[in-house]
Amino acid sequence: MHRFQSCISRRRFLRSAGALAASTLAPRMLFASTGGPGRLVVVVLRGALDGLAAVPPHGDHDYADLHQELAIAAPGAADGALALDGFFGLHPSLSFLHERYLAKELVVLHAAASPYRERSHFDGQNVLENGLTRPIGTADGWLNRALAALPGSAHPLSERAVAISQNLPLILRGDAPVLAMSPAAAPDIDEDLLTRLAALYSKDPWFAARLREAVQGEALLDATPDMPSSRVSAGAAPTKAGLARGTDRMGSAARMAAALMRSAGGPEIAVIEAVGWDTHANQGASSGTLAQRLAGLDNGLRALAEGLGPLWRQTAVLVVTEFGRTAAVNGTRGTDHGTGGCAFLAGGAVRGGRVIADWPGLSRNALLDGRDLRPTLDLRSLFKAVLGEHLRIDGGSLASRVFPDSGGAHPLQGVVRA
Repeated sequence: MHRFQSCISRRRFLRSAGALAASTLAPRMLFASTGGPGRLVVVVLRGALDGLAAVPPHGDHDYADLHQELAIAAPGAADGALALDGFFGLHPSLSFLHERYLAKELVVLHAAASPYRERSHFDGQNVLENGLTRPIGTADGWLNRALAALPGSAHPLSERAVAISQNLPLILRGDAPVLAMSPAAAPDIDEDLLTRLAALYSKDPWFAARLREAVQGEALLDATPDMPSSRVSAGAAPTKAGLARGTDRMGSAARMAAALMRSAGGPEIAVIEAVGWDTHANQGASSGTLAQRLAGLDNGLRALAEGLGPLWRQTAVLVVTEFGRTAAVNGTRGTDHGTGGCAFLAGGAVRGGRVIADWPGLSRNALLDGRDLRPTLDLRSLFKAVLGEHLRIDGGSLASRVFPDSGGAHPLQGVVRA
């Protein structure tokens, strides 16, 4: 059997391997004119963000005991949370979001989840994006279905949404035409994909070895600024500047989205994907892997706001993930797949400066299955509120077409400025 040349680049190998699971991009078409003043950006964090770290409930006396070394200290302590309402705080890496909270442009939502109650990333992401109660049953996403219900959608060929992604995400798949633009930076490769590739190549020693080299080399290259691969040694330590470069993919995508939305006749809606939130091991607390990811997210949102300029006043930004993570730390100093988590709604169009949470508590009896934060808010209630209040989609369309079988998920009220 023919082998690849042994000098194959690590980055090229990762991109080629990742392409095995990739779907084709939607055709790139010309922009059509926009219809209304509202703008929406949806940021999907793939891998399951630990909401108990991103929005620590420091006022819950069970929090520190459960999250242990991963717990974020209360505001005022060394490396403590950024203060919100006296009970919740923000991770110290989320300084821009905290600024937006103080400016009353951020709503923090906690104990939130989609209707999904299992622990598969793929099924969880499907439910988050298809708007149903189950991972299968439709091939389109709720945001694509919403496009057809937008005011001013009389012209079916107008592309009013764009995905800044290597592949068109489910949330935007459907009958309504959309754009898909590939970010300039190479995409992150998520842990689940690497696990599947490792299993696929496990019986071939040559491919298995190349994959291991690719993973190790990618980590070193992302963590080493402006250094050719020939100069990276196996023992090279990640640097702060390199880690910042490795988490700037979100910033690149955000800047692209902002430029497109501000362009003449540009899209009104954008979807941005960010992978790498599956923190099973060595998650860290105020510093470490998760802190770096959160800093990248925060910087990306800052870049989005700056790039949108005056359009920020008309914009709402949803930041969501497929499910939360376990309340207790695991044996590898990380967290496992959970249920309830957090979400963010930011932007100049948002009536913010508050936390929305029907907090169930973290006592052993309060946890779902004895391990997870119990969700008390259906994310579809948030989605309906933004689509209804901000994009002016009528309630009948939201209930029957965009989110069928969602009668129990009543829209939140007053999350967007009148």
